[in-house]
Amino acid sequence: MSGGGFSKSRLARMRDVMAGYVERGEVPGLVLAVSRRGERVIEPIGAADQDGTPIRDDTIFRVSSLTKPVTAAATMMCVAECKLRLDEPVDRLLPELADRRVLRNAGGPLTDTVPAARPVTVRDLLTFTWGFGMVLAPPGTTPIQRAMDDLRLGQGAPDPPVPPAPDEWLRRLGTLPLMHQPGAGWMYHTGSDVLGVLIARATGMRFEDFLRERVFEPLGMADTGFSVPPGELSRLATGYADNGADVYDAVADSKWRQPPAFPSGAGGLVSTVPDYLAFGEMMLRRGGPLLSGAAVEMMTTDHLTPEQKQSAGPFAGYFASHGWGFGVSVVTKRVDLAEPAGRFGWNGGLGSVWYVSPDEELVTVLMTGCAKFVLDPPPIYRDFWTLAQESIAT
Repeated sequence: MSGGGFSKSRLARMRDVMAGYVERGEVPGLVLAVSRRGERVIEPIGAADQDGTPIRDDTIFRVSSLTKPVTAAATMMCVAECKLRLDEPVDRLLPELADRRVLRNAGGPLTDTVPAARPVTVRDLLTFTWGFGMVLAPPGTTPIQRAMDDLRLGQGAPDPPVPPAPDEWLRRLGTLPLMHQPGAGWMYHTGSDVLGVLIARATGMRFEDFLRERVFEPLGMADTGFSVPPGELSRLATGYADNGADVYDAVADSKWRQPPAFPSGAGGLVSTVPDYLAFGEMMLRRGGPLLSGAAVEMMTTDHLTPEQKQSAGPFAGYFASHGWGFGVSVVTKRVDLAEPAGRFGWNGGLGSVWYVSPDEELVTVLMTGCAKFVLDPPPIYRDFWTLAQESIAT
């Protein structure tokens, strides 16, 4: 047995099972980590690309939606400093979102609207209940979806060169109606992008500078940001599609080679397993040194009503045993060995997953570089979560 309460034999089993995914060619490589009671186990397995470049502890990955928990934590830092208030309308700092109109039918014409019943609040943005978000349907399915694409609002897979700078991005967003009344429904993704703009205006700092100075530097997350410096590109893993073969983003012409005009608070970050593990350990410590225990409790509590969960479209089934806090998923009912009740964290669609199980004092991170569907986690994720939970000896 090891000092953190891990079983050495069970850790070896975890490594063997995860290595099988590499040996079968399902992913070129991966980096996994478990942390408990001060002990970290970080294991690189396989390659960073199909050419056989060895994967390393500090290989850099595109973490996509793992950006969302970081943005939520930064928002709560602003709330703690009274630069923002949870139930304050965002109109003061984001006048582009004042006096909203709401589609009478979410799939209907953009001109068929009614007035919003109330303003959008900071809490609405954190819980993704502000009335606007990613339309999880084939491209061009609805008028609002086509308009979002035409305005280059960054609603698909992360594509850093596409969205315009924050002020112009918000101006364009403000020309569109909401799809639900504020507070009436849950819609994924876009609330985190709005929060990035809100944080910048509340603090007078660029969003990327706030994250670097107030989050990443205090936690020692030196390799986390919205682009990869030229001298570190050799550590960037190739980005692949789900099959582990088709290239999504090559290193030679990576879309993360230079800082984007729009630093996406919903999906723009790159990071490493040790860096994101540090963020997870901060959350397990109930916030120190960045947040208070009360702030972490707010972030990791399920805030959704049954009605909001039912409105969540493709997510409705997921919410049968999960909820949503501020930027993180929360397990509300245990249905298997992999996900204990109270576990919180999230999945990144480009191949990264992170969770904290407070009762077991366990933090887990897995990064693969291969895009995976987040709503129905594939076997590689579920096996990792199960084996990580089962690796605990005491």
